[in-house]
Amino acid sequence: MTYLAKPRLHHPSLTPNRVGYTRRDYEGRVSTLCAGCGHDSISAAIVQACWELDIEPHRVAKLSGIGCSSKTPDYFLGASHGFNTVHGRMPSVLTGANLANRDLLYLGVSGDGDSASIGLGQFANAMRRGVRMAYLVENNGVYGLTKGQFSATADRGSKSKRGVVNRDSPVDLVGLALQLGATFVARSFSGDKAQLVPLIKGALEHGGAAFIDIISPCVTFNNHGGSTKSYDYMRQHNAAASRIDFLPAREEITVDYAAGEVIDVPQHDGSVLRLRKLHPDYDPTDRVAALGYMHEHQARGEIVTGLLYIDPHAADLHVAMNTCERPLNSLGAADLCPGAQALQDINAALR
Repeated sequence: MTYLAKPRLHHPSLTPNRVGYTRRDYEGRVSTLCAGCGHDSISAAIVQACWELDIEPHRVAKLSGIGCSSKTPDYFLGASHGFNTVHGRMPSVLTGANLANRDLLYLGVSGDGDSASIGLGQFANAMRRGVRMAYLVENNGVYGLTKGQFSATADRGSKSKRGVVNRDSPVDLVGLALQLGATFVARSFSGDKAQLVPLIKGALEHGGAAFIDIISPCVTFNNHGGSTKSYDYMRQHNAAASRIDFLPAREEITVDYAAGEVIDVPQHDGSVLRLRKLHPDYDPTDRVAALGYMHEHQARGEIVTGLLYIDPHAADLHVAMNTCERPLNSLGAADLCPGAQALQDINAALR
């Protein structure tokens, strides 16, 4: 399938960053997702953020689980380290990698099914332990790979194309991240690149557990009337989806609006998504106020986007465990086995 490979030649006019890489150096293979998928917009935002931060691609380790979202690491940072784990287990594998080599930048990419269902316990413990990483959830409210069933983030009362009503309460990953101790919490929209790129840059540079919930429309299964994530707050079946051989291309939905404003974003199916961008005077250092603010506007039918909370003095898991400054994977036998006397001293200290 050679059509998945991009040509290695770069146009001579491409602008390099301070470490000598062009934007193309941060790309991956050609996406196989549906045309118009919000996940591709997120991949483009990651590429832009890493290029602007002058990150050397080989310094990044990208990990994912299972799902449409977890396929996307193949579409960006092709020269980075990568590991595709099993369903819902990305956080624990990332934690182990982080403990072994603290010198890498860790980027975890997951989805609403991968993190809010089978991986909910893994998500919760990664947040409370303060593992240093940028944890991105590409949230479309459906199980795309298994043909559009409601996911755990689907809103109660939302309808599928067959008219099935979701009667379960949604899992709010932003609320959980705030309560569990994440020190950088944000929400954004895949079509708002002007907001999303700086948030990803901030998450990559943050010193603790950074979480971004990115509402990312599924144009195939969740883009219809009755859906509450129709290109961002939605989910549901397409009755003939399992038989579709061709999906017509859709224009990417993008937005541009000022801080503090509310905007209605028409979706391809005629439904409307209402977004509110945080006001410039909003204080993102108050964890309790962040929860209240989010729920207040959620009751009005508004999805608050922007940096909801940040702890400017965040510490990561290495600080909590008092690990050595050297990456653990670089320690030799003499470091790991200091001798019988060292063991006796440890045992004496525990008596």
